[in-house]
Amino acid sequence: MSTYTPISTQTLSSAAASVTFSGIPQTYTDLVLVCSYRDTRAQTYSYPKIQLNGDTGSNYSQTNLYGTGSSALSNRQSSATSVQVYEGVGGNATSGIFGPITIQFQNYANTTTNKTFLIRGNNTSGATDSTLSAQVGLWRSTAAITSITINGDTAVASGSTFTLYGIGAGSPKAFGGDEVRTDGTYWYHIYRSSGIFAPMQNLSCDYLVVAGGGAGGSNGGGGGAGGLRSTVTATGGGGSLESALSLTSGNNYTVTVGAGGSGAANVAGTAGGNSVFATITSTGGGGGGLNDSDTATTGGSGGGGGRGGTNGKAGTANQGYAGGNGFGGGNPYGAGGGGGAGAAGANGQTAGTGAGGNGVATSITGTSVTYAGGGGGFQSSPFAGGTGGTGGGGAGANAGGSPTAGTTNLGGGGGGGIGSGGAGGAGGSGIVIVRYAV
Repeated sequence: MSTYTPISTQTLSSAAASVTFSGIPQTYTDLVLVCSYRDTRAQTYSYPKIQLNGDTGSNYSQTNLYGTGSSALSNRQSSATSVQVYEGVGGNATSGIFGPITIQFQNYANTTTNKTFLIRGNNTSGATDSTLSAQVGLWRSTAAITSITINGDTAVASGSTFTLYGIGAGSPKAFGGDEVRTDGTYWYHIYRSSGIFAPMQNLSCDYLVVAGGGAGGSNGGGGGAGGLRSTVTATGGGGSLESALSLTSGNNYTVTVGAGGSGAANVAGTAGGNSVFATITSTGGGGGGLNDSDTATTGGSGGGGGRGGTNGKAGTANQGYAGGNGFGGGNPYGAGGGGGAGAAGANGQTAGTGAGGNGVATSITGTSVTYAGGGGGFQSSPFAGGTGGTGGGGAGANAGGSPTAGTTNLGGGGGGGIGSGGAGGAGGSGIVIVRYAV
């Protein structure tokens, strides 16, 4: 399984004296810079030069091996102001030729040893003086590498491309997931569909488990968000953070990603599907109520009540909040918003319909993302839709329009449908994210 993570890519649209990658993250073990290089030098070959952290002092050394097609040669340089790619890439004398360069920087973020790196270059121009080079470079500095500069021999030609990759620490310690990646501190297994999690050694795992959101009701309330259980940042329903799971090597643990509930004409919204990771189950969001019937359902977060004064339903403790009540005190009748993982759905009012409850933000992947917002309810006369809660909640239908479905893989509730016979919006599917230390 590849552990390469793209950090940055540059493609020159015009010639430049140099190309620099700066602000390099310090979260990987190694770096690899892959180049398709051409120089404006009027030769079949060129000598691009590498400098680190903007250091132009005489702090570089290198050893070179290269071939001409008929013989192999070697040489060394020391106390130089850069490390040069030794006759390995194309100059301007041969039309349209770009030469490949690969540079590998080992243990680049450490602050106790000098930095070594390996260079491979190939001259694709057909030049007989050098066709292949392999080099080792040394930068005599204990500083972590935070920037890399490639200086042109004359200048870097237009069309040259440069991509910097980070290499994570080793291989993942488990199988499973639609996406597996590392930032050098944690491995992340992201499930957007059901599967298994199979650890290859005993692991302590953080997790986010979001169930599918409930659908909005026809002419009615917003769907409740899928239940949310998390060990990182915050969990649903205002509860305390969940505890990490200790999982045993050699076992296959079930991962189920709950589907969103479906909406249809003249029925209440159906509940979302449960999401499961090992022993952890998050409950699917409740469906929104139909019209003025008491048909909203409980769930991870509860469905919003229909427009005729019916009650929104409860959420599940430590997963989500209740849906809002419908307004029944006279026309217009406002339906309740579906509950969210972070807040209850709003009650319908004579002056407006109920908005969906907001979701919960978690930074389990290192980036804050909000999940599990409730769907907005529907209001009659004038037709209007409540806004969906943050975290993928769908909006209720407006006049002449359709409700918005909950967002896929955020577990949002669907919006309430419009008028007589208007179908409610579908709920969004859930997600499961597992992380453990590298």
